Amino acid sequence: MEITEENLRTLSNYLSQTLSPDPNVRRPSEKFLVSVEGNKNFPILLMQLINNESIDLTIRVAGAINFKNFVKRNWAVEEGEENKIHEEDREKVKALIVDSMLVSPALIQKQLSDAVSIIGKSDFPKKWPGLLQNMAEKFASGDFHVINGILHTAHSLFKRYRYEFKSNSLWEEIKFVMDTFAKPLTDLFVATHNLTATHSNNAEALKVIYSSLLLICKIFYSLNFQELPEFFEDNMNTWMPLFHALLTTDVPCLVSDNDNDPGLLEQLRSQICFNLGLYASKYDEEFRPFLPDFVTDIWNLLVSTGLQAKYDLLVSNSLQFLSTVADRDHYRNLFEDPNVLSNICEKVIIPNVHFREIDEELFEDNPEEYMRRDIEGADVETRRRAACDLVRVLAQHFDERVSLIFSQFVQAMLNDYSLDNYKWRQKDTALYIVTCLAERGSTSKHGVTKTCSMVPLDEFAKNHILPELEKDVNLLPVIKADAIRYLIKFRSVLPPQILIASLQNIIRHILADNVVVRSYAACTIEKMLVVRHNTALLITEQTLAPLAGDLLKSLFQSFSFKGSEENEYVMKAIMRSFATLQESVIPYLAELLPTLTEKLTLVAKNPTKPHFNHYLFETITLSIRIVCKKNPGAVVNFEEALFPIFQTILQQDIQEFVPYVMQVLSLMLELHPDISPAYIALYPCLLAPGLWERPSNVRALAQLLRAYVRNADASQFQSTVKINGLLGVFQKLISTRSNDHEGFYLIQCMMECCPNQELEPFVKQIFLLLFQRLSSSKTTKYVKGILVFFCFYILKYGADNFVQIVDSIQPMMFSMLIEKIFVPDAQKISGKVERKIAIAGLAKMLSECKYLREEMYSQYWNTLMSILVNMLELPVDDSLDPNEDFIVEVETLNYDSTYNKLMFANKTDHDPVKALANFTISDMVINSLSQQQLLQLKSVLQ
Repeated sequence: MEITEENLRTLSNYLSQTLSPDPNVRRPSEKFLVSVEGNKNFPILLMQLINNESIDLTIRVAGAINFKNFVKRNWAVEEGEENKIHEEDREKVKALIVDSMLVSPALIQKQLSDAVSIIGKSDFPKKWPGLLQNMAEKFASGDFHVINGILHTAHSLFKRYRYEFKSNSLWEEIKFVMDTFAKPLTDLFVATHNLTATHSNNAEALKVIYSSLLLICKIFYSLNFQELPEFFEDNMNTWMPLFHALLTTDVPCLVSDNDNDPGLLEQLRSQICFNLGLYASKYDEEFRPFLPDFVTDIWNLLVSTGLQAKYDLLVSNSLQFLSTVADRDHYRNLFEDPNVLSNICEKVIIPNVHFREIDEELFEDNPEEYMRRDIEGADVETRRRAACDLVRVLAQHFDERVSLIFSQFVQAMLNDYSLDNYKWRQKDTALYIVTCLAERGSTSKHGVTKTCSMVPLDEFAKNHILPELEKDVNLLPVIKADAIRYLIKFRSVLPPQILIASLQNIIRHILADNVVVRSYAACTIEKMLVVRHNTALLITEQTLAPLAGDLLKSLFQSFSFKGSEENEYVMKAIMRSFATLQESVIPYLAELLPTLTEKLTLVAKNPTKPHFNHYLFETITLSIRIVCKKNPGAVVNFEEALFPIFQTILQQDIQEFVPYVMQVLSLMLELHPDISPAYIALYPCLLAPGLWERPSNVRALAQLLRAYVRNADASQFQSTVKINGLLGVFQKLISTRSNDHEGFYLIQCMMECCPNQELEPFVKQIFLLLFQRLSSSKTTKYVKGILVFFCFYILKYGADNFVQIVDSIQPMMFSMLIEKIFVPDAQKISGKVERKIAIAGLAKMLSECKYLREEMYSQYWNTLMSILVNMLELPVDDSLDPNEDFIVEVETLNYDSTYNKLMFANKTDHDPVKALANFTISDMVINSLSQQQLLQLKSVLQ
């Protein structure tokens, strides 16, 4: 691609079309830009467009976003994958991007800064050593547009230190950053703070100065997160006094005049409290001399800060700081005075738990955000959550005194409500405090699992929760939501009779007018259906069946209510109800399934609710399983209903839904006795290379291919499911770290199901490919996979055959495999089925392999016998190769953030051992095992 004016105009036109609201204009342009991004000079042309001031700013911003996404998609190159960016372009981008970013308008600067961060994650510091020095030198420019651009980029670059796994490479990088950047950053902090006095009467200058101070404080947090660097420990006397000054100095012109949006002063103070919380929690000993003054500063902030939303983050971080301090033994004396405890409860906790008008507005106008905060754990930065955390810490150390103080407030608030229902905010506060006091331990799966014995949860539920649920479903919706939330929260610890008694009333609330109330009701149904008491499900098919008609009618009817057209809580409750009812749901499906397919057609036009979409597909696949379990032939009816929708999804390439469609197709195909014409017509499309380029498609496609292999008859391996095409897919999968396990699943499925004469000509080539990958990119995950494959091959084709084919590649190679692969790594094999295959394969090799009885390899019989005994007796060895990239291993191990597995579309683990382990254990093996070990081995082979 040449860098010409004509190409610049063409690129500008396509970028303009990507902004069109018409998908028929937008999508072709987006696809075109993706199709040409591999051309040489494409990123350079894009950067020229971004820097060209004669082009409309909207198009330049679109170009900057496109550039960032291009970098995000293509910059990092996984081993075995194609490098889609020319090396010369990479170097040009790195040479131009920092200076380009610094002179760009703010909207473009942010996108380019993020792109620098993405590039830095791959290239910094080893492939881009000059980046940081170049950035630090710009501090001397005195131009705060440039300085803030550098600080924003540094923040983007360093903030990943907050969540990276600890490793030697990370320590080395942070040390490099500290050596290059810490002193210039500290000098800049001091100099910038000094400017606050110089420009104290210049509001515009102060805004720029405080923007810099805020970014510096954010960078400070990132650089200190992993461990306390020696430089910052040595310079605490520089940083901490300045933090104190910034916390205690009022700058009226920087206080936001909007009650909802924090100004620079609020943001800066919030970040400083965040930094102090980090030091108090992780570097207590070093921070101890400074802590008492900061406790005073933050206490004064809390009692003087208003209830407006703009202060929420500041108050939250301040409360979290106090929680951290109160949890330390040597600071507990600060809170022991009864007057101090009472003041904290009355003046800090209760005001910040109180339901404000802004919370009511959120409840009414933005129910999704309200629910995300209230029951999904996304309230980490809210006043209520922080106040609740402080309650728990104080209750943990001063249980009786705190409970006594709060019980008085709670009882007074409940009395106020009982006398006047218009004082419902009082009851809301009381319910929240009771929840905070009672909770001592919880999990997302089970809710609260450990409680405070001083809070009578069941009595409280009978007196203050269940009566609310018996009233009109539309009366006082906030209190209704609170009451239902109480059941959600304490579902695992409340007596079963309370939960079951509430079930009918919960179903009534699914049709409440308020979105939050009906969503909470649906959520409660879903949670209660998985509650176990004494290991048994609380609500079974028999318990739920009498209520099924009302429950399903209410759930499906709620979709017609405004605001619940794509309600994920309702959809998940439907899925869970189907799973519990099983065959009892069949009488209702004739009426309900058309609604599900209509909903699928609708959401496919514009997928916006990923959780809703996921549960919708889960419900459809569950319906297929339930119906076809009783009547396998009914799969044809599902295909008639779903194929037209699936065809549209595939033709329009609706990326979010393609993996789901593949998984449902694999389920339906496996229910057929053979491969029907519709699937035969689809098969060639599945081998198209472009479909496999998208990471989100890979696992679903591989699963569907395995369904074809399992269902094909002998003739179809010649006419339809051709071996060559499958082996091409296998070669691509096995070459990448992220998908090599899918390659092993596919080849093992082929070996199990393909006719021997079809696969035999390719076996040696398969081994060669596997050994090439082993030598070029060895990982623990790959070694475990290849060991299982070897044992699978032995079970299928025999041990002698295995030794022969390995030695045909290189003489005496079998001995190398035992010494280099089996001995150090066999014990690392994990997974129930995988270990069974490995144990069975080893037992067959020891029992049948003539080469282990002959002089050539006889010395390895005892070695392999020891490996077998260890696998029977010892736990899995989960250690990793010390030379291996730990982060890559963790991130690629059976996980892809763009792929969502449908639990009901996947069969249980297939166990090939029963079919393949048809051999007799030799006397030598029997005599080498204890009676217990022999019983274990026979159990594996059954």
